[in-house]
Amino acid sequence: MTTKERLTGGLRIEAHKQRSTKAPIRAASLTDRYVIPLDQHSGLPALPLVKAGDRVRMFQPIAQPAPGISAWLHSPVSGEVIAIEPRPAPHRLGAPTLSIMIANDGRDERFDNAAAIVSFEQISPTEACEHIARGGIVGLGGAAFPTANKLESSLCENGPQLLLNGAECEPYISCDEMLMRERADDIVFGARALLHALCAPNCTIAIEDDVPEAQAALRQAIEKAADARIRIKVVPAIYPAGGERQLIATVFGVEVPHDGFPADIGIVCQNVGTAAAIARWIRDGQPLVSRIVTVTGDGVSEAGNWETRIGTPFSSLIANSGGYTERMSRLIMGGSMMGTSLPHDDLPVVKATNCIIAASALDLQPRGAEMPCIRCGNCSQVCPAFLLPQQLHWYLQPFDSDQLTRHGLLDCIECGCCDYVCPSQIPLAERFREAKPLLARELDAHLTADAARARFHARNERLARLEAEHRAKLAEKRGKRGGV
Repeated sequence: MTTKERLTGGLRIEAHKQRSTKAPIRAASLTDRYVIPLDQHSGLPALPLVKAGDRVRMFQPIAQPAPGISAWLHSPVSGEVIAIEPRPAPHRLGAPTLSIMIANDGRDERFDNAAAIVSFEQISPTEACEHIARGGIVGLGGAAFPTANKLESSLCENGPQLLLNGAECEPYISCDEMLMRERADDIVFGARALLHALCAPNCTIAIEDDVPEAQAALRQAIEKAADARIRIKVVPAIYPAGGERQLIATVFGVEVPHDGFPADIGIVCQNVGTAAAIARWIRDGQPLVSRIVTVTGDGVSEAGNWETRIGTPFSSLIANSGGYTERMSRLIMGGSMMGTSLPHDDLPVVKATNCIIAASALDLQPRGAEMPCIRCGNCSQVCPAFLLPQQLHWYLQPFDSDQLTRHGLLDCIECGCCDYVCPSQIPLAERFREAKPLLARELDAHLTADAARARFHARNERLARLEAEHRAKLAEKRGKRGGV
C-alpha cells in the first residue's frame, strides 16, 4: 500500500484555530463548586470513597475504580463534599449521572501522598502501569479510556511500538497544539515513561504539517532529552487523519483489522495530552485533576486555551473568555465535525472535554432541507474508512441487518465527512450513529440465539449418547443372562 493510497479519503477543511492560538495557555478561574461525575471515563463508574459532609484536600482520591475497566478520581480543590447525587453532564445528555459535588474553600490544601512522585526507571513496567492507574490517567484525545487498562492489554513479547497522537485534525480544537508548543518537555517525559511501562523499543510522535511552532518545540525537547528512541513523523493535515486507525495506516503503512485493535498488530496509540498528564503525575505528583480546554467560536468574545480543573462549569470558562457575543447560536463540546450539541452551559468540564465551541451562524450554517440521494458518490470518495455511505443509507430503510453488516456499518467512525460533501443535505453520520447500536444489539441477539441453539443441539446429542450407552449396557446384561 502506497502513501497515496493510505491517505485516500478525508477532507482538507478550514482549521479555524487562529483565534484560539493567539494567546498562551491561561489558568481558568476557580469557582465555588465543582461537580465530578463518577462515569467520566470509558468502562464502569468509579466507586465513591467519600460521603456528604467529608472534608477533602486537593489531589485526594475521592473515588476508586470499579472492578474491570474503570479509573480513579481525585479532588481538584480542597473543601467539603456537599452531595453525591445525579447531576447533568456533557457526556451523558440523556439522563443525569451520579456525581460528587465539592464546595471549594479557596485554600488549595494539598493531600499528602508521599508515594505520588516516583522515578519510573527504578520501578518495574508492571509497577509503572499500576502507578499510572493511581493517577486517574485516561486518554485525553476524547475517548477517555483508562490508560493503565490500555497499557496492560497491549503488552506483547517484544514490546509494542508506541505512537503518540499529536495530529489534532478536527476544526476549532487547538488544546493539543498549544500543549505541544508550550509543554513539549512534559510530552517527551511522558513518552519515556510509557516506553518503560510497555517495554517498547521506540516512540513515534505524529504531528500535522501545518503546526511548525509545535514541531520545533517537540524537536527541541527530544534533543534535550537525548533519547534516540523518540522520533517525529509529520503527517498531512487532512481530516480525520488523527483518527487512531487512520493515523496508524499513515504512519506505519499497516491497517488495524476491522474487528481488532491496534494491539493486535503490535501498536499502542496514546494522545500527547495523555503523555503530558503522565509526566505531571509521575514527576510532580499531580493526578489528573485538570486539562487544557479550547474555548472558541464566533459566539464568544475572546477565544483561547485554558488550563481547567475537572468539574469547572462551562459557564465559568465562557465568562473567562469574555462572555457570549450577540451572534451566539449554538454550544458544542468537541469539534465542529464530531462534537456534541449542548442544551446549556451549566455542565461540568470532564476529562474528555477538549473544546467548547460557542458557534454562530458564521461558524456552522444551519443544515438545509433534506433531498433524495442522487447517487453522486461524493460520500464514498471522502470516507476514510473506505465504506459506501450511500449504500449504507439505502439499507437503513428498511433496516437490513445482513446488508448493513456486509457493508461495514460498525466500521463507521462517525467523522461526518459524508455529511460535509452531501449535496442532498442528508444527515448520514447522524443516522449511522443511531443505527450502529441497533445493529450491534441485533448481532448480539443472533450470537445469543446461535449459542442457545448450539447448547440445545449439544444437550440433545449428550442425551442421545447417554441413552445409547444405557441401551448398550442393558443389551450387554441381557446377553450375559442369556448365556448363563
